Amino acid sequence: MDDFAAKPGTPNAFGLIGGDANAVGPGKRPLSSMTPTLVFKDGHLALVTGSPDGSRIITTVLQILLNVIDHGLNIAEATIAPRMHHQWLPDELQIEEGFSPDTLRLLSDWGHKVVVKNAMGDTQSIARAPEGWYGFSDTRRVGGSAAGY
Repeated sequence: MDDFAAKPGTPNAFGLIGGDANAVGPGKRPLSSMTPTLVFKDGHLALVTGSPDGSRIITTVLQILLNVIDHGLNIAEATIAPRMHHQWLPDELQIEEGFSPDTLRLLSDWGHKVVVKNAMGDTQSIARAPEGWYGFSDTRRVGGSAAGY
């Protein structure tokens, strides 16, 4: 129920502040957005991914997509890569360990309050490669499974 505002105007575990529209009850809206994602290429399914993690769901899924589509990583490499997240409140750039010191210095120099956080997300993804389908379960949390056939 943390996706709803137990007490409107008070931050939840992810720092999101909800109002009356996010209160627990029928017809109300959750604060976070599930984002199961299907990517098609030339009319054929190419990638399926999704993740839990409250306010970090959208940025986690986006980073998987960017890593595969724009950076050409395979699904395992895309999943293992360190992640970052920023939202309105708290006003900080949350990062996982794994970014270079130069990157962290540049982000700080640009005025970001950089804060190292625990693992973000827990993606389960399946991607098509020329030789078939590959599934990869995020290593950030135990117990997941993704399989491609």
